[in-house]
Amino acid sequence: MSRAEIVVDVAAIRHNVRRLREFVGVPVMSVVKADAYGHGLLEAARAAREAGATWLGVASLDEALALRAGGDTGPVLAWLITPGEEWAPAIAAGIDVTAYSVADLDAIDATGLTARVQLKIDTGLSRGGAAMADWPAVVARAVTGERAGRWRVTGIWSHFSSSEVPDDPANEEQEKVFREALDIAAEAGLRPEVRHLANSAGALLRPSSRFDLVRFGIAMYGLEPAPGRMPAGLGLIPAMTVRATLALVKEIETGAGVSYNHTWTAPGPTTVGLVPAGYGDGILRAAGNRAEVAVGGVRAPIRGTICMDQFVVEVPVTAEPGNEVLLWGPGGHGEPSADDWARASGTISYEIVTRIGGRLTRRHVDSGVDRAQTEGKSSQ
Repeated sequence: MSRAEIVVDVAAIRHNVRRLREFVGVPVMSVVKADAYGHGLLEAARAAREAGATWLGVASLDEALALRAGGDTGPVLAWLITPGEEWAPAIAAGIDVTAYSVADLDAIDATGLTARVQLKIDTGLSRGGAAMADWPAVVARAVTGERAGRWRVTGIWSHFSSSEVPDDPANEEQEKVFREALDIAAEAGLRPEVRHLANSAGALLRPSSRFDLVRFGIAMYGLEPAPGRMPAGLGLIPAMTVRATLALVKEIETGAGVSYNHTWTAPGPTTVGLVPAGYGDGILRAAGNRAEVAVGGVRAPIRGTICMDQFVVEVPVTAEPGNEVLLWGPGGHGEPSADDWARASGTISYEIVTRIGGRLTRRHVDSGVDRAQTEGKSSQ
């Protein structure tokens, strides 16, 4: 039994991608950047493709090339390319690259290769993409290059700033700006294969933003992009479980301080257990005295400061060394979810699952839950 490990159910990923595709009714890009949000790049990508994801999305060229090296041959978009990076290997591998500026298009042209290019417009996130003032020049350069056979403009896209808050006026404004950018591109003669704006929350909560393609990141891993606002009956299944083996159980006396700086003191005789994972493995220190784990199906609160290699929990008196500790998972065995940890730590589930790792091993399983559910539907 591992000291501590991450277990990822690829069947849950397949199930989630299928459900999301059914819900939105348009082609789906599965976002597998940052090692698939901590779930494993190649394994998550393979599961997404099996479930019908038309596109894969990554941030860096290295991630895109890793997909190709792992055997993926389908459409892949990369969008975070810095000055001085080599565009050519990705272009030669048939990867769609994102241009934010005329300078980016010039750098793509300089490779001498015929590229697949997507243009990104900044509609209000003030992050990557061309500013609206620069957009006509970017479009003009893109048209010139396309007519010269230097590239094919395969997509135009942008990204919401506040889609998890459906009534935020920024959503309406960004969609308006995106449509204006599309009009400018169309008037100039660009006819991209796909136009995409919606991320997970946008795709689920704002149907008008779906266009030709939607990008699902956190939702494909079974976590809620907008907790408390999700459509009823979506039925997503969290794919990641983090478990450990209880290293030690002991009794402490009334008044005993626990962990560094004694941020928690036992109010009476207490049974505590030692969990062999810490902030060196991506456990947030902010979760100390706030988050819970599960031991034997019973919630066990963290007591004291989380250390680099370990943390302490208050356990049932029946707990023993070697018992399984579930830090988070789907929630079917009394364990907290990644969303629970996010709330306890004052962050979002994205950070919880992406940060975890360090010395923890990662193991992929295939529960077949998606097949069982598909077979159940077909028999009804």
